[in-house]
Amino acid sequence: MALRGVVLDLDGTVYHGDNVLPGVDDFVETVRGRDCSLCFFSNNPIHDGDDYVQRLQGLGVDARPGEACSSGVVTSEYLHAEHAGDEVFVIGSDAVREQVRDTAAILTDEPAPADVLLASWTDAFHYRDLATALRVVGNDTTFLGTDPDRTFPDENGEPVPGSGAIIRAVAGVLDRDPDRILGKPSEVAVRAALERLGCTASECLVVGDRLDTDIRMGERSGMTTALVTTGVSDREAVEHSDVQPDYVVDSLAAVVPIVEELTAN
Repeated sequence: MALRGVVLDLDGTVYHGDNVLPGVDDFVETVRGRDCSLCFFSNNPIHDGDDYVQRLQGLGVDARPGEACSSGVVTSEYLHAEHAGDEVFVIGSDAVREQVRDTAAILTDEPAPADVLLASWTDAFHYRDLATALRVVGNDTTFLGTDPDRTFPDENGEPVPGSGAIIRAVAGVLDRDPDRILGKPSEVAVRAALERLGCTASECLVVGDRLDTDIRMGERSGMTTALVTTGVSDREAVEHSDVQPDYVVDSLAAVVPIVEELTAN
């Protein structure tokens, strides 16, 4: 394999809250020194790519314009391409609503049948959101989720509820599964990452802390995968999972020699 691109997760991989994790600077420097493209990719939907670049730069990480993506970006691009002119009702944060507003879809706040119901993360999730979902969904309504992350690590590395928890609650009251969940590990997310990297899946390494999103995305698409145990999934989880990373390491520092190995030829 000739490594040409790296998909790098953020929460639990690069940082916990405002705390940058060990090995990040060396890892990014090594990737750049080996002439590989880099895509920072978060499943947190409330920020777009520019926001993440600014956040990373503020934390002292060498992130450059155009190098970041998120489930919010992927969702917005999907709505723009597939639901132009359709009314979209959002159960989620104001930040997600603003991203939808910038697409060719039509953001609606009317509690009446819409073309699309989009469920995502919000810390203001309430019983009334479930009641509204029942009024918004009609026979032809498409049900989408931004990302499947049931939890994500807070600034101390402790799990807190994520978009997946809200999407599951909405799915339960609707008694139907989402038609699509658009963040990692979806095919839509894979395409978005590879387009930004300018390489094929077989030329790509994905590094992240979650078996069910980061590593599953890589495994499904033919990427090389490296799990870091600084976030959600640990070595015990790997032993009991049907998703098996190519590498399991303790931090990004331990991925540096992997990058060097994959770019040696």
